[in-house]
Order: sequence, then structure tokens, then C-alpha cells
Amino acid sequence: MSETGSHGSPALKAPETSYPESRVLIIGTGGTICMQQGPDGLQPTDNFLENAMAPRPSFNDFSNPDTLPAVRDGEKIQIDSLRTPATAYNRHVRYGIIEFSPLLDSSSISAHDWDAMASCVQENYHLFDGFVILHGTDSLAYTASALSFMMENLGKPVILTGSQAPIFALQSDGVDNLLGSLIIAGTFTIPEVCLFFHHRLYRGNRSAKVSATEFEAFASPNCEPIAKVNGLGISVNWPLVLRPTSIAKFHVTKGLDTTHVACLRVFPGIKPEMIDAVLHLPDIRGLILETFGMGNIPGGAEGRLTQIIKAAVERGIVVVNVSQCVNGFVSPVYAPGTVLGRAGVIFGLDLTAEAALTKVSYLLAQTNLSVKEIQEKLSRSLRGEMTEIAHQSFSHPSGSLDFAASHLTPSETAFSALGYAIENGELGLVKELLQGEGAQLLKQSDYAGNTAVHLAAVAGRTEILLELLQRGASVHERNKANHSPLFVAVKSGQEPCAQLLRIAGAHLAVEERDSMPGYVTPKYNSIKRVQTSPRESYKESEEKHDDESWVENWHWPSTFHSI
Repeated sequence: MSETGSHGSPALKAPETSYPESRVLIIGTGGTICMQQGPDGLQPTDNFLENAMAPRPSFNDFSNPDTLPAVRDGEKIQIDSLRTPATAYNRHVRYGIIEFSPLLDSSSISAHDWDAMASCVQENYHLFDGFVILHGTDSLAYTASALSFMMENLGKPVILTGSQAPIFALQSDGVDNLLGSLIIAGTFTIPEVCLFFHHRLYRGNRSAKVSATEFEAFASPNCEPIAKVNGLGISVNWPLVLRPTSIAKFHVTKGLDTTHVACLRVFPGIKPEMIDAVLHLPDIRGLILETFGMGNIPGGAEGRLTQIIKAAVERGIVVVNVSQCVNGFVSPVYAPGTVLGRAGVIFGLDLTAEAALTKVSYLLAQTNLSVKEIQEKLSRSLRGEMTEIAHQSFSHPSGSLDFAASHLTPSETAFSALGYAIENGELGLVKELLQGEGAQLLKQSDYAGNTAVHLAAVAGRTEILLELLQRGASVHERNKANHSPLFVAVKSGQEPCAQLLRIAGAHLAVEERDSMPGYVTPKYNSIKRVQTSPRESYKESEEKHDDESWVENWHWPSTFHSI
């Protein structure tokens, strides 16, 4: 039947709503989620996009299947893509997949495979808004921990997921795990390596596998989930999300030294000679010691086991003490634990064994670090992997959200006050508004989706922009027009702000570059007095530019010298 109105004329259709797209790259490494039943049992299956995702309406709105630019092993390629239906956040997620060949068995994962995953993210970092890594569950927590340390100054979400049953099975957790990962990676700028499983997004280096069969296979006992998915949507625990602590571009450290690190579990009646034998293996450099309760071992201060460990530390072997318990932390409360500390053993606090192993391996891979420097870094949190002991403070920040409210009319919000302060160039007020709870304003936006970084970039307030970046504001957030802070800075002619954003790791998305076909990143003469540490130059619009070049006659704020 033809569609006609009451007078025989064609019926009018409501125009389709156009929503912005974000781009997510799926990296398929293998695992149960990619398997299909074969004549001899489950076996890996490639062409995951076509076979597993294209037929499902939740993964495919059957729009034009555009190809996406990507990079594989240094070679520029075009990959097929699909697009999700519009999400509850008024956004489509367009995604493609790069599959490892052959697909990996997660029980055989090595540091070489971690390098390959990190490299795939690194060479596609400027082309996608987020990344999802499909992985087997056996070593998923190890990989999530390893990648969290390898990826420095990460500004975009990298989410690992898998499933307990193949996605092709009638009853599978694979669909929910993958769809949840896709939507979060394409919607929220969570600059961390995370693990998504059974409707929970965990910090990768806080997670552990807790069940071999249940769909709720992973947990994060000592750290709340970063996000939860339920019938009402996705709830992100923003105060928990890590913010950048330095103004620097994304960087990957490869070659984790897992072959020279051992992990041993203490048990009643353990012979000291067993641990001594491990500590005398050729080229052994690190030991993760899983101890009783809050860090205790048999034998006491003068026991043979303590003396063996002390001798190993004196030989330069790094020893970290973590608890066998699922909850809690290692602390020198009891005498047996205290003697380990006196012997030079590092207290791992609430580190998981997976995080401890990969953290030691990551630090040992940095040949410029001494044993003392490695021990110092093991004692503090690098990527949110441990809860550092907080020392009581009797001072309180002068600013808070209450302070912000005192500057506003009842119809305004705290973010509006921040926006006005940015527009007026009131750096002191901006600092006050961001004190204490006000730091959460860095994750908020105005009615058009503009964050504080957008506002500072378009207003040309370089000094305020620098302050925002130093406090951990993201350079990758998009507004409702799907534009990044770098794009609005360039379009507004605020090139000094654009250059500062580039140093902090910002880049134009593919569609943003396409909308400015004639734009080429300007080159500037170097100013030695504002030189920071050497960093790699980066490539934009297929041209190399020096990110350390600055406008010769620009009067930079004095605070910039301290970057």
C-alpha cells in the first residue's frame, strides 16, 4: 500500500534526526568470545565483524557501511565499519575491527603480545575516540594491568572485554559485554585502561578473575567500579576516574620484563630453600611474594626465610609483599610483616598479584631506573593501581562547590560561574572554583556540550587553559556539535591555545580535518626559554610538525616555565 495523506497526496515523513558519530576501534586478539562450535569443539573464528556483529540490530543500524582509515603494522589501510543505533546519549558509535592473525590463546599471552596490542592502539590513536580489545578471560586481568602501565598519558578509553561463552552461543554474555564496552568507549572520555564485564567497568589494574564459569567472572575487591550499567543507563563514578597529572602526549613503553620476575605464594610449612632456589635463578630481578593476611610470613625476624629474602634484596632483587586475601591490604601491623619491611621488602598495600607482577615488569623495563628508584615508584600509585595511605590533614581547601554557588544567581550553575571566569580571564577565580569538590567541574559542560577546555580555547585564554590542563582536564572531550577543543581553537584563530593543546596530546579527528581541507598546522620558531622535555614530533594532515615550536613574540605566562 502506498503512503498517502487524506487527499491522496504523499504522506509527509518526519525528518530523521541526525546524531553525531564517535569512532571506536575494536582490536580482536582472540578468546572465547570469538569462538564457534566446530566438529572438535570450540575453535577461533575470524571475520568477527561480518559474522558476529553485522546480523545483530543492536550492533548495526544498517546505515551506509563506510570504510574507516586505520593503521596496521605501520601500513595505512581502510577497514569495514558498522554503526550502532543512536544511544540514549544521542550519539551513534561507528566502529571497525582489526583482528590478530592468528588469534591468540589467552593462557599463552606474553609480553610480546602486550606490545602488539599497545602498538595497535598507539598507531591508531589519532584516528579513533576509543578502543575495545577482545581478549580471553584467563589472562585478561594480567593484560589489563600490563597495558595500564605501558600506556602513559592516556587520554582516551581503552576497554578490555571478553566472555565466558561464545557470542554465537544461544546463551552468551558476549553480546552485553561487547555492546557495553562499545557504548562506553564511544560516549565517555574515561582516560584509563579498563575492564568491562557483567555490566561493570573496572579499572584494569584493580581487577581479578574470580570465577571460571559464572558470567560475573571479574571483580575489583579494593576499588569501586568506575561505571555501572543498569536499566536506567550508564552511571559513571567521575570522582574515581583518573585525570592526567602532566601535560604530555600519549606514549607507550614496550618490552615488559616478565621473564625475570617470579610470583610465589607462601603456605604453612613452606621450606625456605624453595624460595631461595627461585631467588637464585639466573638473571632473576624481581619477586612478588603473596603472604598471609596483612603481609606475614613464617619464621619471624631471625627465621631462615626472612634472612634469605633480606639477602636477595641486598643483591638488588626487588621484592614486593602482597596479600593472599581478596580484600584488604598489606601493612606492617604485625611483627612478621614488620621484619619484611626492615629487610627491604616493598609493602604492596592493596595491589592485586596481577598488578604487582606487571608493575614490577614495567619498571624493570626502564633501564634508566636504579633499584632504589624502582622501589620508590613501587611504593606509590602510578595508574591508580593501589590505595596510598592518606595522611591526616587539618587544613581544608578554601574553595568548593559552595564557594562557586555564592557567586551565582539561583538560575545559574557552578559551571556557569567557571565559564564567566574563563571568559573574563580571571585566573584566580578559576583556581578558587576548582578547589576541593570543584574539581568535578572539569568533567561538566554547558548546554552546548562545551567543557571548560573548549571555553578557554575559544576565548584564547592560554594561562587559564594551562591551569585546566595541569589539573587534569581532558583535551579529547567533544561538544554536542562533535568538535574537540583543538578544533574550536583553530576555527577561532587561537593558534597559541591550539599549540598548547597539541603538546597536551590533542589532535584533530578525521572528520574535523575533512571539514578544513586547506588547514595545515603552522610552524613556529623555537623559543628556548619555554622548552620542555624532548618529546616526539607528531604527524597531522600527513605533515610533520614540531610540537615544541612556539610563536616568537608571544608573551607566555610565567607559570608555563614550570611544565
